[in-house]
Amino acid sequence: QVQLVESGGGLVQAGGSLRLSCAASGRTFSNYAMGWFRQAPGKEREFVAAISRSGGSTLYTDSVKGRFTISRDNAKNTVYLQMNSLKPEDTAVYYCAARIGSLGATGSQLYDYWGQGTQVTASS
Repeated sequence: QVQLVESGGGLVQAGGSLRLSCAASGRTFSNYAMGWFRQAPGKEREFVAAISRSGGSTLYTDSVKGRFTISRDNAKNTVYLQMNSLKPEDTAVYYCAARIGSLGATGSQLYDYWGQGTQVTASS
């Protein structure tokens, strides 16, 4: 089992920045590729970003490329999502997820463990 706890969400004006963190416990963190997903009210959960076990490979959905950066610190068992130039359409609950495997993936069904989520609101 892997336990994931997100933090760092909040309310920010459009154009602002937030950094989300996801702390993992329970198993060897470096065995898992990690991903961030989000779910806005009335919408399905969608992929945001993913990172490989080593941190050497990343994936992003098109709408966040150039604005968001995913990274990880295996020594601290933590994955991060730096979000810059936030837009109102980025407003959602953000979830981190872990999957057994070396590479990240865009499909939520490919992830084995999920956090409880953290709310991000970008106001216009």
